[in-house]
Amino acid sequence: MEKRIYNFSAGPAVLPEEVLKEAQENLFALPGVGMSILEISHRSKTFDKIINEAKEDLRKLLDINDNYELLFLQGGASLQFSMVPLNLMKNNKADYIITGSWSKKALKEAKRVGTINIAASTEEEKFKRIPKQDELKLDPSADYVHFTSNNTIYGTQWHTEPGVGNVPLVCDASSDILHRKIDVNKYALIYAGAQKNMGPAGVTFVVIRKDMLERSSDSLHTMLNYKIHVENASLYNTPTTFGIYIIGLIAKWLLKNGGLENMYKVNFDKANLLYNCIDESGGFFKGHAAKDSRSLMNVTFNLTTEELEKKLIAEASAAGFDGLKGHRSVGGLRASIYNAFPPKGVEDLVSFMKDFQQKNG
Repeated sequence: MEKRIYNFSAGPAVLPEEVLKEAQENLFALPGVGMSILEISHRSKTFDKIINEAKEDLRKLLDINDNYELLFLQGGASLQFSMVPLNLMKNNKADYIITGSWSKKALKEAKRVGTINIAASTEEEKFKRIPKQDELKLDPSADYVHFTSNNTIYGTQWHTEPGVGNVPLVCDASSDILHRKIDVNKYALIYAGAQKNMGPAGVTFVVIRKDMLERSSDSLHTMLNYKIHVENASLYNTPTTFGIYIIGLIAKWLLKNGGLENMYKVNFDKANLLYNCIDESGGFFKGHAAKDSRSLMNVTFNLTTEELEKKLIAEASAAGFDGLKGHRSVGGLRASIYNAFPPKGVEDLVSFMKDFQQKNG
């Protein structure tokens, strides 16, 4: 069997080995079905069971009550940038908190639908931090407030939700969904592309509070209407059956391994190990994000020169550490250490970095 390397890619990202092996073992024919998951009908009883179990397990993991509907859609978070304003803007105004490239993209689509108030932005500081609560200029009559919980490119993350009073809170949680327990009751809608923390590319997970569905107008195009997707239990058109199957396996893997409380402990320890290595390097490594805004999912950092960065990336790649090059808009390095990334991989990277510093410092 091909030896696996350490995959630090920001997404599509590392998946649990156990899940990959189970999918591989049953890829030719699902037990008792005689057909591959890649072949079965989305209208079959077999798939019915797969999608319903995935939903039930995600409800368990996130403590989602019956006041919310769960959807598996397509088009990525990028389509949600349009679906959210098209469905939720009843008075044609919303607040957006800008903390990186993805919230800017969400803002661009929302502006096509209504008037947008930028409640806060840290762009002038190169998105090095998350805005403080007292910096938020919120409109109490906005239709909703939108924020991006984790910023993959800049390595920043909200550690608590912004306080928005009675205004519905909407979150793009694409890159940190399931990394810890959140209080779903604080949200009107959460959406997440699956390809970073919960499954393969192609599925978008949406949690929507039932009262929000009343805002979806019948005049909307069918495929852009949340209400239609809820009425059809995510099966209005053929869903990404394989992706949903993998999400189901990952949900079971999380439940079996202590749920999201344990996952958070593991994620915290992994990130801490790497940040300590950066902080204790005497300035050889320099973190991009402000300390109180640091992401547990994407660790972004620079070296003293661009030459050294290129050298480290090349040597790391040769040593089996893949995907460490930072996003082109920030440069430097980025280690994406999502749920499925093994703690051993972070330990090995840290010893590689210390060794590199010794030779090049």
